[in-house]
Amino acid sequence: MPEGPEIRRAADSLEAAIKGRPLTGAWFAFDALKPFEAQLVGQTVTAIETRGKALLTHFSGGLTLYSHNQLYGVWRVVDSGETPETTRTLRVRLETAEKAILLYSASEIAMLNANELAAHPFLNRVGPDVLDMSLTSEQVQARLLSPRFRNRQFSGLLLDQAFLAGLGNYLRVEILWACELAPTRKASQLDEMQLARLSQALLAVPRLSYSTRGRPDEGQHHGALFRFKVFHREGKQCERCGGIIDRMMMASRPFYWCPHCQK
Repeated sequence: MPEGPEIRRAADSLEAAIKGRPLTGAWFAFDALKPFEAQLVGQTVTAIETRGKALLTHFSGGLTLYSHNQLYGVWRVVDSGETPETTRTLRVRLETAEKAILLYSASEIAMLNANELAAHPFLNRVGPDVLDMSLTSEQVQARLLSPRFRNRQFSGLLLDQAFLAGLGNYLRVEILWACELAPTRKASQLDEMQLARLSQALLAVPRLSYSTRGRPDEGQHHGALFRFKVFHREGKQCERCGGIIDRMMMASRPFYWCPHCQK
């Protein structure tokens, strides 16, 4: 399941293909979006923003296309005029003279004006995105200590997009390993040093995964400089303390950790 770093890299690819170039065509599968097809021709995509797993495609005319991949949605970049062979169902096509971006299989798609964007229920529910480079560890620590989140176990909190958008299972386990914290701990139980360490890791680990994916590696799934320490490594030795990495279910997802050093 893609997490924040993978979604942001997908957005980067879409931006590289069409950002700033006049649209020569727009096509939508849903009748409610058909009136926007002609309106978008000649406009440019000014930015593609991520909010967790949602993408916000901003157009120069002031509208924003909201899309959420959910379980099956996927974006593709193709040459202009190309129609790939696929069993997936095409939902959106935005085309320039050179490239086109295509959204398949997603069902949660809407065109929003500024007021609708500000009032969108999903966007109002999710927390700050961990890959928003303006987000600071001090702001993250304030969220950790807020009444809403301070007494939540980390096993569930780090999967809750209302806390921080873009975190998922592999990031959850790697962040807690980096901070030597058990999944049952809560922010209200941590001392000042532990809180600072966790607040920094909640941003540093996802940003490292984002920045290093796609470089040559030695078979590691998420990039040359981002190497799993515990994820999918049950039964192997912890490289920090030599303990044996364990796997269990936490918040209905597989959780990997070192019981010896994650206290």
